[in-house]
Amino acid sequence: MSEEKNGAGEGLDEKKNEPAASKIKLLLVDDEDRYRESLAKRLSMRGYQVQDTGDPEDAIRIVRLTRPDVVVLDRKMPKLMGEEVLREVKKIAPEVQVIMLTGFGSIESATATGRLDAFAYLQKPCDTEELTSTIDAAAKEKVYAMARLEVHQVESRSIWDWLKGTHQSRPGVMILGALLFSILYFMPAPESLVRLLDVKKTGEMTDSIAGYSGYRQMATGDSIAGYYSKTAKRSVKEEGPDGSEIKRALTPTETAQKAQVMLGILVIAALFWASGALPLGFTALLVGVLMYLFGVFSPNYVAKAYAKDAVLFIMGVLAMSVGIAKTGLDRRIGLLLLGTSRSITAYLFLFLPLLAITASFLSEHALVAFIAPMLMVVYMAGIKAAGIKIDRSLAVMLILSICFVANQGGPGSPAAGGRNAVMIGILADYGVAPSFGQWMKYGFPFVPVMALVIASYFFLVFRRKIKVKKLDVASIVRKESEKIGRMTGKEYMTAAILILVVFLWCFASDTIGMGGPVLLGLVLMSIFRIMAWRDINKISWDVVMLYGSACAMGVGLADTGAALWIADGFVKALPEVLSHGEGLCVASSLFTGILTNFMSDGATVSALGPITVPMASISGTHPWAVGFSTAFSSSFANMLIIGTPNNAIAYSLARDLDTGEQLVKLSDFLKHGTMITLLAFAVFWSWGIFGYWRWIGF
Repeated sequence: MSEEKNGAGEGLDEKKNEPAASKIKLLLVDDEDRYRESLAKRLSMRGYQVQDTGDPEDAIRIVRLTRPDVVVLDRKMPKLMGEEVLREVKKIAPEVQVIMLTGFGSIESATATGRLDAFAYLQKPCDTEELTSTIDAAAKEKVYAMARLEVHQVESRSIWDWLKGTHQSRPGVMILGALLFSILYFMPAPESLVRLLDVKKTGEMTDSIAGYSGYRQMATGDSIAGYYSKTAKRSVKEEGPDGSEIKRALTPTETAQKAQVMLGILVIAALFWASGALPLGFTALLVGVLMYLFGVFSPNYVAKAYAKDAVLFIMGVLAMSVGIAKTGLDRRIGLLLLGTSRSITAYLFLFLPLLAITASFLSEHALVAFIAPMLMVVYMAGIKAAGIKIDRSLAVMLILSICFVANQGGPGSPAAGGRNAVMIGILADYGVAPSFGQWMKYGFPFVPVMALVIASYFFLVFRRKIKVKKLDVASIVRKESEKIGRMTGKEYMTAAILILVVFLWCFASDTIGMGGPVLLGLVLMSIFRIMAWRDINKISWDVVMLYGSACAMGVGLADTGAALWIADGFVKALPEVLSHGEGLCVASSLFTGILTNFMSDGATVSALGPITVPMASISGTHPWAVGFSTAFSSSFANMLIIGTPNNAIAYSLARDLDTGEQLVKLSDFLKHGTMITLLAFAVFWSWGIFGYWRWIGF
């Protein structure tokens, strides 16, 4: 169970991490008064909080009003049969666990109640020890069911308890978010923002708005305010001289208010995602709702902003990973990739650096998507071999470590991501675009060193927290692979489809994107009867929505000019020591690394690159130094799961395979991701900017 307090964890014994008998609320339903009253007395003496009733209709009302943890239900009663009561209970409170008791047992009735999701089926009269052990097990299952169903419960003993709430339901944070949004919305627009939105494009490389997302598409003489009004279809209706209704473009001041709305949305989204104030999916919807209500874009444009290629990519990868696991191919892939990891130490210090290097040339998103499911199998096998039910620290270490090292593969080569292509394009505008080999010369040495630093961090932080002390990853993967025997025809076909998808990612993503190939893979898996449509329903749609909202937010920040204003303000606020040379490299990397946790890496580089690269030329700093600093640090998106598809994919797959419990939390990304990001800055500055960059020169 999670180390943090959340609604699913209320009522847990802190030492055993399971419900204590004295905190288990029990409802006993039986029409035999003497039997029911005797059983209620015995269970009360054992510490359970017992309610009892002989009326099945009354039982349904009690469940609706009090939400017990466990219902012990007689099957044969007047008015309503036990199966009917069970059906109604599950409609009202699906997390409540129901134990069926009957003296008229049969295979047919057991099958019927099984279809209705009864926790257990016991013969009446039942041995008290057997019943209490079943009740305890049912109470534990209720905790997992609450996590799966996102049911939250908190005892509101005071106004502070209510404000603090519980995980995914924090009224205090919601109120704070609404207050901050209101302040940003109603405050007068800063003069610097209004002036920036009114600057006209001249076409010169030194244009102060050269970093605007639509700069290349703007006509000479256009301002950001005018261009935004035209492309976002935002206008104001006024009465013309002849009394007719006319539409005019937004003024810079009116556009500035839209930018302030986007800044408010950014604050709310970051606050809610970091604190778990709302479930992920609902926060994702809230981003779109605010963009609709405050008229940032037209309705169709808002929907378009959500439907980015990266969103289809995440959806497709998650669905494809379901199909790969269904055939058993994930075990073969795991054996290929994890075959050398015979201990936790080997996994950290041998496998992780190899993964980081691989992520410099292949899609890090795909690598995480294919490795994470196998690591969850390793986790499940590890805890079962150790005789324990949960080891969240092990799950966090396994999942976050691959996620973070894959992120750090970005600087390794131009092939590591679209952000690198964006920076090469910016440098090409100044006639100094680096070659593939030149990029690697400055970026690749950072990758294995940073991977070893990440491995050391997880080794030092988790070595005492992990309950599973011996974990032969390679052996577990090999055993899992041997369990399913030789490869089948469907596995070979799945492997062929996967190879095709990876090939298209590597050589055709510039034309058909990252989403196109994986959607093609899904269609092919359906044609060859590897996957059914219901398999796609198994993916974490809340994570897909989350990344869609992150993309929409990035578009809103960029198109309204809010992102450029933030970047411009940062650069102008730099002290003299950070406005040139290595200081400018440090400042560029710092701001890029922070901003990329809230915007996509490509959008961040697009906004900052056209500002920092000209500054390099003006100050006499080599453009490569500042350009590389900006591009490399856009890989430091470790703190929030919206920072990169890697994070979103890893989060969605980090669930207990038996209980469905979310093992890696949002707070884990914030806590450990912040530390890894700080370490990345330290390594990049000491090993890169002030280290081997000085040695090899520019």
